[in-house]
Amino acid sequence: MADLISLSGIKRHYDVGGEVVRALDGVDLTIQQNEYISIMGPSGSGKSTLMNMIGCLDTPTEGVYEFEGELVHEMDDNQLASIRNRKIGFVFQTFNLLPKATALRNVEVPLIYANISRAERIERAKKALIAVGLEERMHHKPNELSGGQRQRVAIARALVNDPSIILADEPTGNLDSKSGVEIMKILDKLHNNGNTIILVTHEEYIADHAERTINLFDGKIKDDIRSSKRKVGS
Repeated sequence: MADLISLSGIKRHYDVGGEVVRALDGVDLTIQQNEYISIMGPSGSGKSTLMNMIGCLDTPTEGVYEFEGELVHEMDDNQLASIRNRKIGFVFQTFNLLPKATALRNVEVPLIYANISRAERIERAKKALIAVGLEERMHHKPNELSGGQRQRVAIARALVNDPSIILADEPTGNLDSKSGVEIMKILDKLHNNGNTIILVTHEEYIADHAERTINLFDGKIKDDIRSSKRKVGS
């Protein structure tokens, strides 16, 4: 199977007050289609920088990044925006929903940027909301939804463009434990249906849902562990 994502010798250095901070310091990583991966590490380990790199929100100081054969490290801002819209579904800890828009409208947003017709946008947004169990809440605004329901809207928005990967950054971080369990069940189901999931978390019980865990320390991969046990929720 061809690699979906390939990172080779990835470095990301920042100049902070004249001092070089090596946020990523030589990362080699390959990700194949339908993998379920968690990225873990202490504060300052580089996991947020790696997430931004994989999500095409940042570009490396050095190294090669290929995404489905496209050379991401050579792209300009417009090309990066295009690959984010076409190939990556983002789920953030803080939901990032438009407060005055309905759930349906929020899920439509990536399709607007993709120049999809209104009729098709509505059809695809409804399908995505049904997939996360929100068929009865399509016309509710975020302030009329619980935290768990808002995160479901965010997951539906991530799904609506049929992305190559779903990149979830601390997806249960702002939720109570019961809502968090429900969100992880949805992500498990999406993986079982063929989606590639990359999960950034500091919680081991969340990381246990994944079949492979990348542990970072000081900008390097410390461990790359494939789980031999049956995946949680499957």
